[in-house]
Amino acid sequence: MISDKPESCPDATNPAVAPVGFRPLYRQVKDAFIKRMADGLWPPGFLLPSESVLAGEIGVSQGTVRKALDELAAENLVVRQQGKGTFVAQHDEKRILFQFFKLVRDDGIPRFPESQVLAAEVAEASAAECAGLDIEPGARVARVRRVRFIDGDPLIVETLSLPDAIFPGITEGEVPNSLYAYYSSRYGVTIAFAREKLKAIVLSPEDAAILGRPAGHPALQVSRVALALDGRAVEWRVSLCLTDDAHYSASMR
Repeated sequence: MISDKPESCPDATNPAVAPVGFRPLYRQVKDAFIKRMADGLWPPGFLLPSESVLAGEIGVSQGTVRKALDELAAENLVVRQQGKGTFVAQHDEKRILFQFFKLVRDDGIPRFPESQVLAAEVAEASAAECAGLDIEPGARVARVRRVRFIDGDPLIVETLSLPDAIFPGITEGEVPNSLYAYYSSRYGVTIAFAREKLKAIVLSPEDAAILGRPAGHPALQVSRVALALDGRAVEWRVSLCLTDDAHYSASMR
């Protein structure tokens, strides 16, 4: 049984693990591991040292390291592969599909959507974008508007707002379909968590025309703030989803 009582305190002079108030030791170790990911010391796909090596390096028990890694695995930040070791998770299509894309056809079979960019620009952030991204008035954002298809049918029209200071040049050239993988590979920004709000709405004439529905047709609005490993809000996405023959699917535990 792993105890939450610290068997020793991490060395405050060691940047790997610094004291962080009164919290279980394994959570301090977990935060230290997340910082290594955020700082690029452990990039996506990186094979972590063994639990015994990490424990010796940090100065804690192997059980404490294991408990920290257990939480990271539960949050899909690391992936354990039998016989190979523990790796920093990558934003491949399978992970994105099951962790972040929640619109599913009523047959229950998950499908990865295709996208068509309608517009992309860099502009001064609106008041709503400043609030969503927690940025100062006057800051600039990259704004991408696109429609997403499942089985060739347009089911989602969405607008993404990104801090231009974090993603310079993202609107120049082709905007890829799998953005979270692109954030990681080009900008070193890994999406770790997201907060969502759901609301029933009716479509405006413009959005309805894009989705092939009459104005006033019902839709589900999903507003998502995506957070990087260090807790920064790095994307605000507002998706308008048709649910005529699809539904929003989420798992809870």
